[in-house]
Parts: sequence; C-alpha cells; structure tokens
Amino acid sequence: MSEIDPITLAVLAGRMEQIADEMDATLFRAAFNPIIAEAHDASHGIYDARTGDTLVQGKSGLPIFVGVMAAAVKAVINRAAASGGPQDGDVWIFNDAHIGGTHLSDMRLVRPYFHEGKLFCYLASVGHWHDLGGAVPGNYNPAATEVFQEAVVIPPVRLVRGGVFQNDILDIILRNTRLPASARGDLNGQLGALDLGVKRMDALLDEYGSPTVAGALTALTDRAETLMRAEIASLPQGRWEAEDFLDNDGISDVPLPIRVAFEVTGDRLVLDFTGTAPVTRGPVNIALPTTIATAYVAIKHIFPSLPANAGVMRPIDIHIPEGSLLSAEFPAPTGGYTETILRMIDVIFSAAAQAAPDRVVANAYGTINALSIAGRRPDGSRWVMFSFYGGGHGGSADSDGLNHGNAPISTATIPPAEILEAAYPVMFRQWALRPDSAGAGAHRGGLGAVYEIELLEENAEAFLFGERGRFAPKGVADGGEAAMNRFAYEQDDGWHEPPLTSKLVGMTLSKGQRVRLETPGGGGYGPPGDRPPEAIARDVALGYLTPEAATQAYGPDWQEVPA
Repeated sequence: MSEIDPITLAVLAGRMEQIADEMDATLFRAAFNPIIAEAHDASHGIYDARTGDTLVQGKSGLPIFVGVMAAAVKAVINRAAASGGPQDGDVWIFNDAHIGGTHLSDMRLVRPYFHEGKLFCYLASVGHWHDLGGAVPGNYNPAATEVFQEAVVIPPVRLVRGGVFQNDILDIILRNTRLPASARGDLNGQLGALDLGVKRMDALLDEYGSPTVAGALTALTDRAETLMRAEIASLPQGRWEAEDFLDNDGISDVPLPIRVAFEVTGDRLVLDFTGTAPVTRGPVNIALPTTIATAYVAIKHIFPSLPANAGVMRPIDIHIPEGSLLSAEFPAPTGGYTETILRMIDVIFSAAAQAAPDRVVANAYGTINALSIAGRRPDGSRWVMFSFYGGGHGGSADSDGLNHGNAPISTATIPPAEILEAAYPVMFRQWALRPDSAGAGAHRGGLGAVYEIELLEENAEAFLFGERGRFAPKGVADGGEAAMNRFAYEQDDGWHEPPLTSKLVGMTLSKGQRVRLETPGGGGYGPPGDRPPEAIARDVALGYLTPEAATQAYGPDWQEVPA
C-alpha cells in the first residue's frame, strides 16, 4: 500500500492509544482489589499477531509491562500454534513469571483479535491480583526458595475457547486463593476490558480498513526505532560502568551485586550486566523477559519522548551472563522482582549519568516495601492487606526530586489511607514526609515517608519484602546519598527490627500493636555546595531538614538567610 500521510498516521496513533487507555480505565473501575482499582497496578495493550511485539500500550498502565506483556503474548502464540492455532473468541490466562515476566501475582489474559475472519493482532490485559495462594498472604514471600512457595503457578491455558467459558479452569484458580471473591471480580474486570478492546478495534478497522491500520502500526514501530537511533547517536561514544547492591536474598544475609556497563557505539547501545550476582536461593531473581522490560523502562526515563512500542529496543543489545539472577529459570523464586528491577534501573541511571548527566536523575528510593498484614475477622473470613509504599525520587539537572512518589518502574499510585482503613482492620497513626531523608545536592533528592500502622483486630501476621536497608540510594554528578530504609514492629517487650533489615516473615501482631516504615529519600544531584542558601533555609523552615542536618550537609551559610 502507499505510504500513510502524517495526519492519518497521527490520528490512528491517537485512536489506538485511546483504545488501550479505555481498556485501562475499564479495569480500574471494575476491579475488586485496591492494588488495581486504586493503585492502577495493571496494563493493557495491542500486540503483533506474528511476533507478539508491543504495538501500543495504554498511558495509565505500568511501563514495566511493555516488555513483559510482549513475552506473554509470544508464549500464547506458541501454545496456540501447538494446539490447532488461535480461534476467534479465545481468551488465554496464565501467571507463570518465567514465561511472561514479573511475578505470579500478575495475572495475564491474552485474546486474539480477528477482523473479517482473519487474525489481525492480540489484545492483552495484566493486573496484580491480591492473592493466589502460596505460603504468604499477598504472595510477597521473602523466604521462598522455589516458585511453588510464592503462589499457584498457572501455565498458558484457554479460559475461553472459541467464545465458550471454561468453568473448570476458573474453579481451579478460585480454589487456590484466599480471596476468591476478589479474584473473580478482578477477572471479570479484565474480561470486560478485553471485550471493550474488541469493540473499539472493530470500529477502527471498519472505518479505516485493515491494511491502513496495519500500515500505521508498522510505521509507528519503525519511527520509534529511528528516533531511538538518533537519541543514542547524540550521546558521547564510550563505555561507562556502575555497581550497586541488593541487601540480601531473604535467605542468606549476603549483599548481591548488580553491575552494568553502558556502552555507546554509533547509533547502538549495549547494556552489559556481566558481574551481576548469580541465581539466588531467595526470591530476588527475575526471569529474562523481566530484565528486557526493565531495560526498556530505564531507557524510556532517559529518553522520555520516545513512544511505547517494540521499535525502541531494536538498536539496544542486552548482555546477561549465564546463570545470572537476571535470567533465572523455573522453578527459581521471582516474587520480589520489583526490588531487583529497581536496582537495575539505579545502576543504568548511574552509568548513563557519567555519559550524559543532564539526561538522568539520581537514584530514587529503590524499594516498594511490599507489606502484607493478614488475619481473620470475627466471622472467620480472611482479610489480606497488601500494599506498596512511596519514597523520594532523585534530584535532576532541572529540579529537586519529588517528595513521596511511587517507584520509577510504574505509573501506579499509592493506595490512599482512607481506602485501606475502610477495607481492612487497621489505622494509620502516621503518614508523613520523613525529615532528613533526602540526599544533599545542588538539587536535593525528594523526601521519603513515614508510615505507622496500628492493628485494630485481635491478631494478625505481617510480612515485609523491602530493600535499601543497607545500601543507600546514590546521588549523581557529585550529589549525596539519601537515607536508608528502616522497618520496625512493636511487640509486648517493645520495638524490634528484622535481622535481615528489609525482609520479614510471619511476625505476629496483637491488637493495638504497630508496624513502622521509614522509607528512603532520593539521591542528590550536583555538589551540595552549589545549593543556594535560600533553598536550604526554605527546606529547614518547611521541616524537610532539621537545622543540624542542614549544617552537616551544606555548611552554616544558610543560617545567614533572613527569616
């Protein structure tokens, strides 16, 4: 067909992004669990019928899902090919993280989309379900040594076969969750989102025709590659390295290095993770699809104007050493993938900052602090409060870091205290910014947060999967480190901290006892000596810095600023 004119291409790009956005919105409004409904831990997109590559993703979904959902769709393409091919009306479901990336909590639904009897593309939905069995309510088990201790593992299977719902598949899933009503509600929301996607694609293709829309998708992917090559070519040529550490794997109290070399040659980029720790017994491993997707997320932060499709990754080579925790194979546990990919992003930023400091922010707080508190209500029903928590983002060449933001792997939001208190027998006694937690710099990092949660039920268990308890978020361009993560829990004899600092399993709470999270801030950008005294004095006046910490980090000159 002839080349699509720029106006038509822009209109079609907007229409397809809108389809994915509407699918996101449909699930957010229909989901039962707050991690999807309030935090928006989900994503939808349109994927290539032959390769499974990402063509379009919604703007409200998590960026990490751009890459991993491509792997999920490829897995379905392969399974379908081995069982007679895809049928119109099929919906596949699975959560196997070694095939589809991330972790077992993320339930993936993949639907082939047919137009006029021909397969045109795939539509896919992924959402973080509240509980899928396993040893720990909420599925973040920091002591898991194999995937079976994290959740039930569901390979790609047809939930809907040619338009006919397979109730036996649903029965198996609901029998393996502590919260079947929540799971059923989230599933219905995802199915509804896919139904909407089919309707919107029908309208689009009926209006423009399959050849024109297919041509637009190809053009958009090729354009993304061209833009990526131009961005890479604008960087200095060379090789830069960075290293950081995970606190431990939840089993052995040994730091785990994450290393990267950032190498630019012409219009190609190599990310080489040689030197990264090998596969661990504990659940900080990640599967290869997750690693590829994380590299995309980091690159998208460095080059934010790039579109969200597979063309971006064509000029990028990713080298993962054999046996690395970044390419773990089944049945290695992967439940804490969030902590590892955040450290991956940190080292990519730290290496890229040596080449182009104006394009990169300092390290963010670097942990989602996955906290689960679970128990039974007086009527015997189970409750599981799983949530993640915010911290400070890194300073940049343009500004101070964001106070109390969410992790840079996502566009998710932190569930509001009012929602969590309404849904579960807890009370937030404190939800505040954490003074003195930001890394010092010409542009300081953002502040972390303090959360103190009191149990209102007679008893419950608490589980924590965090990081940054022993290795602080780093600054760039001579900026300072931020405060480290701190977790404490109350018992009859007072307050305690976990032996592994950032990970804890099965700690019992009684009514009135509390847990307390003090999350890291973000690293600073630029030398602290370059920060204007007026900005330091303002931070002190706002309570962001104590006078003592301000003087220690920046010297005494700020005290001369008139009040």
